[in-house]
Formats: sequence, C-alpha cells, structure tokens
Amino acid sequence: MNWRTVIYIILLVSFTIVRALPRSYRDTEEKNSISQRFSQLQENNFKAIAMIMFAQYVQGNTFGQVVKMAEAVTDFAKRCTDVDRDNPNCQKPLDRIFLNTICQEDNLPGFTDCCAKKDPERNDCFLSLKNSSKGFISPFERPNAEAACKNYSEHRHSLPGYFIYEVSRRHPFLYAPTILSVAIHYDEMMKDCCRSAEDSTHNLEECFRRQAPKVVKPIREDGLRQEHTCGILKKFGERTIKALKLVQISQKFPKADFFTVTKLVSDIANMHKDCCRGDMLECMRDREEILHYVCTNQDIISSKIKKCCEKPLLQRTECIVNAENDDKPANLSPQVREFIEDKGICERFAQEKDTHLARFLYEYSRRHPEFSAQMLLRIGKGYEDLLDECCKTGSPDNCCSRGEEELKKHIYETESVMKTSCDIYKEKGDYYFQNELLLSFTKKMPQLTSAELIKFTKQMTTIGSKCCQLSQDKLLPCAEENLDLVLGEICRRHLTNPINPAVCHCCSSSYALRRPCMGKLEIDENYVPLSLTPDLFTFHEDLCTTEEEKLQHKKQEMLINLIKYKPQITQEQLTSITVAFTAMREQCCKEENREACFVKEGPELIKRSEKLLSA
Repeated sequence: MNWRTVIYIILLVSFTIVRALPRSYRDTEEKNSISQRFSQLQENNFKAIAMIMFAQYVQGNTFGQVVKMAEAVTDFAKRCTDVDRDNPNCQKPLDRIFLNTICQEDNLPGFTDCCAKKDPERNDCFLSLKNSSKGFISPFERPNAEAACKNYSEHRHSLPGYFIYEVSRRHPFLYAPTILSVAIHYDEMMKDCCRSAEDSTHNLEECFRRQAPKVVKPIREDGLRQEHTCGILKKFGERTIKALKLVQISQKFPKADFFTVTKLVSDIANMHKDCCRGDMLECMRDREEILHYVCTNQDIISSKIKKCCEKPLLQRTECIVNAENDDKPANLSPQVREFIEDKGICERFAQEKDTHLARFLYEYSRRHPEFSAQMLLRIGKGYEDLLDECCKTGSPDNCCSRGEEELKKHIYETESVMKTSCDIYKEKGDYYFQNELLLSFTKKMPQLTSAELIKFTKQMTTIGSKCCQLSQDKLLPCAEENLDLVLGEICRRHLTNPINPAVCHCCSSSYALRRPCMGKLEIDENYVPLSLTPDLFTFHEDLCTTEEEKLQHKKQEMLINLIKYKPQITQEQLTSITVAFTAMREQCCKEENREACFVKEGPELIKRSEKLLSA
C-alpha cells in the first residue's frame, strides 16, 4: 500500500472523514452500517483510520498483523457495499465489526476475556486494557541519519504507514488526526533531509535535529495535555472538568452569552469522556461537531477565530486553542457585585446551586483573562464555601460582605508566590533556580528517583524561562497553567507508584487547590534517610569534564543524594559542603593523576561533611 498517497488524500478530505465517522453505540445500527461509512470515506481513507484503531486497540500486534486486520475489515466493507449488501452482518455497528475482526485473530494473549463479553461491555473491556505508560512498549530506537535515509529510499511508500503504526501503538489515547498530521511532518522531514544525502556538504544529522521537533513536539504536547485532562476527569469527575472548561471558554470568548458557553462546556466535557475512554471514532466525531458549531457561530462567539476557521480541519483545533482571547464587551461592568449584594442570592443558591455557581464563574472569568484558570476555580470554590456558610445565618448580607476581603487576600497571595518565584529565577538563572527546586522537592518527595526529580524540576525551570519574561497580565495564566501540567504528571506518577501520604492528599483532595497544597508541603517526616554506604557518594575524574551540562547533572545527582541522606540539612550546611566539594574538584582536576586524587580526597570530604552534618 502507498501510505504517502493515503495520508495526503486524508488531509484533503479530512472534513468528510470525520463527518462520516459513526456515533458508536449512541446511534442506530442502520446509521452505523459499514457500507455507508465505506462509501463516504472511500477505500484508502477507511483503511488508514482502521490502521490507527487496530494499532491503538491491540498494541502488542506486529505491523503485519495490524495491516492484515485493516485490510480484512476494508475487504469486508467492500463486500457489504457490493455483493453482500443484504448480509445481516453488514448492518452491525462499525465498532462491533472492528472488535469482531480483532477477536477472530489468533494469538491475542490478554484479550480472550474481552472477546468473551457482549457489546458494549466488550468495547469497555478493550478500552480498559489500553496502556500508555512508558516502558509498556519499548521506546523508539533512533537510527543514525544515514541508515534512516537508506531505509527511506528502500521503503518510501510503506514507511509513513509504519510510522503511523508505531506512534499509534505507543499512544493509544492520542487523537487520530494528530497522528495523521505528524505523519505528514515525518514524511516531509525524511524527504527534505534525505534528498541531498549524497551531497557531502549536506549535514544530515543537523537537518534531522532541526526538523525533528515538528514531528516529536505535537505527539509529546498533545499526548501530555490529553493525559492531563483525562487524569483530572478520572480523579475529580465531570463536575471539575466542566468547571475548568467553563473558566477557560469564558476567558477566551468573553462576548459569548452564558447559554452558548454552557453548551460548549457540555459538548467539550462529553468529548473528553469519549476521548479518555479511548473511543477514537467517537472522539473525532465529537471534536468535529464542536468545531463546526464554533465556526458557524463566530458572530456570537469570537472575532478572533476567523482565520482559524478557514484552515484545514486538522489545523483548526490547535489554531483556536492558541488564538488570543477576544476583547471584552465594551459595556461589561468591572465587578460582579450582584453575586454578593442581591437580596435573593441565598434563594437562588438553594434552588439551583450549580447553575448559580456556573454563572458566577462565567461572569468573573470573562472579566479576568489575567488570572489563571486554576486561580479562578479557587475563587469559585471560595464563593461556594462563602454562600454555604452565610446562607445558614440569619443575616447573610453582613456575612457575605467579608468575601471581598478574602478574595483580595487570595489574589495577593497567588500573585506574590509567582512574583517571588520569578524574582528568584531572574536572580539565579536556570541551573541554580533548578537546584533551589531540587532542594525543596527532594525534601517533600524523597521517594522519587534522582532522574524523576531532575526531570520534574527541569520542567518547572523551563516554565520560569518561558513565563517570567511576560507582562503581568500574562504571567499567572502562563505560570500556573503550565505548572499544573507538571503537578498532574507527578500525581499520575503517584497513582502508579505511591510517593507519600502528603502528596496523596494534595493529589486527591481538590484539583483547584493542588498547587497551593504542594507548595505548602515540608519535609516528609516519615521518610527513612539513606544510609551512608560506600557507593552513595563517589568521586571520579569524570567530574573534570568540560561539558557543563554533564557536570551539572552529576552535581545535581549528588545534591539529591545529600538531601536524601540528611533531609534536615540547613542552607548553611549545604553551602559549606558545596564550597568544600568545589575546592576538592578544582584541586584534583589540576593534578596529573586525577583519579588518584579523587580516590584520596573524596573519602576525606565525606568525613568532614558527615561531621558538619552531625554538629
């Protein structure tokens, strides 16, 4: 099969593809007939979507097995469209036919129980077995540039299909159009970098290094955001997702009325439920319907998305998400005092609590694009708690009036935390700012490995470099919303391998309060420090490397071990040990026999440090 042709055809007719996708078990079987879908999609498009679905459902299958299943279901669809039009099996929902195709395969360990179930439980069973954890499937092995180009020249037509297969099975929840889109970038990269492979002046490695982010970045970022949203939905439920989307949509589309915003919130929440279950057909169709609604109602939603709606379907979602917030209506009052001062506030709160709170969040969020979504959720929670308390008293007016002071206090505290962090970042720079984070998070979460602590604090440092340079009205949304992604990753790590009870509390109690909760954590008092074994601190001549990045990494690993050995270490003690280490390194790196110097001086440094820490 010429997969390059298939992918380009898909991009040209992607709007038709998504419109033709079935509505799964919510539709009638007649609407879901495979012949109808095959006729709408045409053979190549149908086969490409089947390829992604099979690779995502049965991740352990080989490329050949997935292609075989995709061709089998495509051949069945062709027969249903032609000679077997009246076959009752052709009237089954497309989802069911896909699963039947899988269950007819031999050698599918782990799926026997699922295949024994009836629909829709069978589909739910398959979805529950999707595994996106790292290590479940071995990571991509990156070949050298010359080998990659040789492979491309020999398998030019099948390579994009193999790429789709490999990405799909490693990212079973990733939105199918994202996979198709990066496959185009992949093919373009291979074609561009390999066309001059025989030119001695052409730097293949540099070409791949420059263009690879176009391929890797959408997979990593889209996958992370999708996993993050699904984590929130799973842990905190649909109400929290709806509240989060209500805030985000109200900020982006402040001119849209409450009915329009709540419709979008409901539709997007339903889409995430389907996407997070791994129901890709349903997920794609949901997203297309939302895009269609937004783009056909631009006049009442936003003046900033016209160019986005003119783009091809695959590019439309990303464009709208990244579009700047619309201007606030000219007649929008600066405050929402009616939610505090109105006489009938407690009656409305009692009769329609969720609607009243949603309207408050809508009105407050559309007025404050300079606040982060998480901060607005905390404000909403504070307002709910205030009404819960005040409406039980005999004089709610006096009680509610203090809410404004509490609100100002929370805004000030949040802005102060972000400003202080940015001041430290600007003063210390990337490396030393990350070390400050390592000191803090190793004490809070000493159960994490050195690699995990370095990874998470590196991500936080990147947020500092990205957000601290922005103006004040952009700082909070950038900093807290990106930090929320990192904290979400930490919490998902906790779910798979528990860290400690304090982290568990922060990850489980409240989504909106997760960042302040993590910020207030201190030393894990229940942690048993590392013992001072001979291999805990080792010093060798590789500390004399001139590659600064490698040296910094080694020093950070030592810093983590030092904190895990002595969690109560003070800043003064740490500074003294750091100065002594630096002096030893400088001394040994000047010696002719560096290794011998480290063998001698290293244990001496450990003894002096141990004595200092015991004082």
